[in-house]
Amino acid sequence: MNAIIVDDEPHNIENLQILLQRHCPNIHVIATADDLELALDMINTRQPDVVFLDIILGKQTGFDLLAQLTKRDFEVIFVTAFDQYGVRAVKSAALDYLLKPVDITELKAAVDKASEKIRQKKKNTQLDFLMDYITQKDKAPAKVALPLRNEVRYIEVNNIVRCEATNSYTWFYLTSKEKILVSKSLKEYDDLFNTQGFVRCHQSHLVNISFVKSMLREDSGALLMQDGEKIPISKAKKDMVKEALLKSS
Repeated sequence: MNAIIVDDEPHNIENLQILLQRHCPNIHVIATADDLELALDMINTRQPDVVFLDIILGKQTGFDLLAQLTKRDFEVIFVTAFDQYGVRAVKSAALDYLLKPVDITELKAAVDKASEKIRQKKKNTQLDFLMDYITQKDKAPAKVALPLRNEVRYIEVNNIVRCEATNSYTWFYLTSKEKILVSKSLKEYDDLFNTQGFVRCHQSHLVNISFVKSMLREDSGALLMQDGEKIPISKAKKDMVKEALLKSS
């Protein structure tokens, strides 16, 4: 796969090139860019298969770069120091991101995933979804992209009743009674939904407060959902859950 690295810090470009050369032999870096204008030119003229894109590019962002491209027919792997809004946007679209310093295992996994998507020649609808998210930055996203084995599902956030952890996977329970298993941890969705009326009441449970019927006084407590399910509350989170319920009432 032909790749372009876009980062405003030259030493980060150099470090990523070294990691790719050592651990991802199927990646051929054909160009690098340390500002938005050069990146635009390189992407338009060299037509890469994959772009490793920093979120913060000086006073501009990787999102600004994507918005100025007339064609986005490549895979994107974001590489960034933690940026709360930026990472939340990327997560909402189920796109891959790597936090600096880059972990080799995560890098190889992201490259493998990009390679598989290119092999299948699937249209990258996730980038379009991401740009929609960016244009409504001041609003809570109406949908979230959930990566399944053979597809990416776009789900209305207000149709998610609750999420439940199972090892490193997450079950989504929807208002339609459908259950969806996603190969991402519950923490990913706790971070994503923590401003959208969800509360992490237990290590294994994240619930949409809109579907809570009552708080039960049994053991350390439990949430009775509108569908009759009882969701445990951990002792450490009891006060936080009460506060969240009061705010929503």
